[in-house]
Amino acid sequence: MTTTAINTKQFMTSEQLLEHWQGHRNLTRRVIEAFPEKELFEFSVGGMRPFAKLVVELISIGGPALKGIVEKNMDGYNEEGFNPTTKAELLKKWDEETEVINRYFAQISEERFQETFNLFGQYEFPVYQNILYFVDNEIHHRGQGYVYLRALGMEPPFFWERF
Repeated sequence: MTTTAINTKQFMTSEQLLEHWQGHRNLTRRVIEAFPEKELFEFSVGGMRPFAKLVVELISIGGPALKGIVEKNMDGYNEEGFNPTTKAELLKKWDEETEVINRYFAQISEERFQETFNLFGQYEFPVYQNILYFVDNEIHHRGQGYVYLRALGMEPPFFWERF
């Protein structure tokens, strides 16, 4: 797949894209906070993974993927090594990864967003498409968290309140 540069007005700046993504991360953090401790790690619906496992997936993608893009490293995706047992551990790591995302995102030049990159050695798309996937994947898993909270009789945060 190749990307062709087209002379057009810019729709969104990279700073706006990061702000959009971080808005979603802020909301996902509030969903994590809304869960009772036990249910965060144990509750599921229809055989889906508990929300804590979905969050570990999100943590294992964002920062490591951006680091890989910046360093042009195509090492495979890996969720191993982080196995939280408390909500506090999960939130601490979420916040640490938010800073990793900010640090590496700032190192991606405007030109690199159009560059094709083989993320994790298996997802060969332009950098901007990989970043949009990170956001889409987070929204998808947060939606699962909303279903869990509602099944537990809890009201999730309003989805439009991202900051």
